[in-house]
Amino acid sequence: MTGAGLAGFIAGLPKVELHVHHVGSASPRIVSELAARHPGRVPSDPDELVDYFTFRDFGHFIEVYLSVVDLVRTPDDVRLLTYEIARELAGQQVRYAELTCTPYTIVLPDDDSRGMSIEAYTEAIEDARIGAERDLGVRLRWIYDIPGEAGMPAADATRDFALQHSCDGLIGFGLGGPEVGVPRPQFAPHFAAARAAGLHSVPHAGETTGPETIWDAIRSLGAERIGHGTSASQDPELMAYLAAHSIPLEVCPSSNIATRAVATLAEHPLAAFVEAGVAVTINSDDPPMFGTTLDREYEIAADLLSLDEAGLVDLAKAGVAASFLPAEGKAALVGEIDAYAASAAGHA
Repeated sequence: MTGAGLAGFIAGLPKVELHVHHVGSASPRIVSELAARHPGRVPSDPDELVDYFTFRDFGHFIEVYLSVVDLVRTPDDVRLLTYEIARELAGQQVRYAELTCTPYTIVLPDDDSRGMSIEAYTEAIEDARIGAERDLGVRLRWIYDIPGEAGMPAADATRDFALQHSCDGLIGFGLGGPEVGVPRPQFAPHFAAARAAGLHSVPHAGETTGPETIWDAIRSLGAERIGHGTSASQDPELMAYLAAHSIPLEVCPSSNIATRAVATLAEHPLAAFVEAGVAVTINSDDPPMFGTTLDREYEIAADLLSLDEAGLVDLAKAGVAASFLPAEGKAALVGEIDAYAASAAGHA
């Protein structure tokens, strides 16, 4: 099948999205509206945002990312952002998504007039979640993550947000931000508390550091999936461990290129992961900031792995298997993927 044919197949393929950031999913249209509401550093012209989202390195990406975070100041901003993300996911046939949310960067102290309470934040994302499922057919769930660069105060607050102000959509606990100088073991008590409360452990690790960070995420944080895990390919023992213990990697190819975690797509370790038997899922991370979509990431994966339609179906099912959907939800979505594949084959 031609590339155009595969692209069309991918566009209609039911999918899940497991590694995508809440604020990082703000499209130029959404950022433009938020920037117009809160004039300042971020341009409100969508064309100017293209240049604004061109990153020199991972540090510059974090700087730009936080400037967009600063645009989300009110419950209405949160509601708009969340619902519109769901709309864009629905347009790519995403049926289920686990959004990584970082409430610490939005929920500010009571004496700071720019921010909102955790209660207001939670009400806004839950209202948008319920509306998205009702109106758009997309099921959203939340992973609250610690912004690692903010240290122990952020870790303590995120743990408290998750445990003391939980909501129906919250299913996981994560750790993001820069890895250099942010050792994973220091967050072990926070992850232990979250896991004891029934939340899944899904930290980022090995994106811009070596395999030892991934080992730390497994040993100290009880990681059930690894965000990125790019450097795992440098350690055959780690690759064997990930495969044997069915710990999936949340792979985001365009993100890895944009942040300079990987120099070129030709050097991306995705194929090495698959050859080693490591479970992989394909995700978009911060899609508008990286000029991509989940559909585009599937196209890149198809190229890197030389996949045909059957291979793409297996990739979509791997995402379902790695998700935290209940068993009946997984079975229903796998059935939908199979029905789509059969229908596409019948029209070939």
